[in-house]
Amino acid sequence: MFACLALLVAGCAGATPGTPVPNGAEAAAYVSAKFSGTLDKLGDQLNGTDSKKSALDTFARFDTKKINSTVTAVQLGRPPARLSKNHSNLDSNEYLDSFHPANSPVEYMLLGPVYASLAPTHWVSMPYTAGDLNECFWAGSQDLCKMLGAVSDSVDQGHAKKATSKADGGLELTADVTLAAFLDNRVVVFPQSILDQISTEMKAQTLQARIVLDPAGKLTEIQLGGTIRGDGHEVELSEHYHLDGVPTENDLPKVPDPADVTVLPDSAAVSDFYARMGEIQGR
Repeated sequence: MFACLALLVAGCAGATPGTPVPNGAEAAAYVSAKFSGTLDKLGDQLNGTDSKKSALDTFARFDTKKINSTVTAVQLGRPPARLSKNHSNLDSNEYLDSFHPANSPVEYMLLGPVYASLAPTHWVSMPYTAGDLNECFWAGSQDLCKMLGAVSDSVDQGHAKKATSKADGGLELTADVTLAAFLDNRVVVFPQSILDQISTEMKAQTLQARIVLDPAGKLTEIQLGGTIRGDGHEVELSEHYHLDGVPTENDLPKVPDPADVTVLPDSAAVSDFYARMGEIQGR
């Protein structure tokens, strides 16, 4: 998926900045052709070798129920140290910060006050099981990968719109993304009680996606959002991922004091921890 983005840049050399590449009805075929057959290369492009700092703003509303959060993420070094901070914009006490020091056999999670009942300490630790898995298995990039998956699924169905060259030599892609693709890729995970109220007709409606690549073909920004209406319900969605400067060691926390860490020693303890977390989040 990511590799295809690089192909798009290579394929538009010589285009006039600020103009579609190509224009009109050819755009869908152009973008679809560049995306097609490259999804298997996503892992090679998101393999944790690039240091990066990013932010992802999420807003999701179904009628009066809403989610509003920001995930900031840092990946630094090779092998990488990784930090992701998931903070609610509705309640400053609701946050979870995950930290994996480079080469550490464990990863740490800082619990915000909403989750204080999960452990007697501020931090918990658990075995690090991701190994060499790519960034799509890391909280800092999971939603990015899901958004790209939703865009690619919709492009494969003919929903590409246009590719426009930018003045700096980069590229901007736009596409329509069906609500079905958004939900199938779990960009935002809705409870079953809400999913049961979203009709087939609503799922066929589209959101708008905008992807920005730099002159080297690397993703710098993706926006995905819109409003879906039907059967007396309204779904409003907005996802915005962007790079946020150059990471440094100062962006990473210190390894927490063992006295302030509750150890989750095995998969059973970790499963119980997340089950109890789910109960809190479902209230």
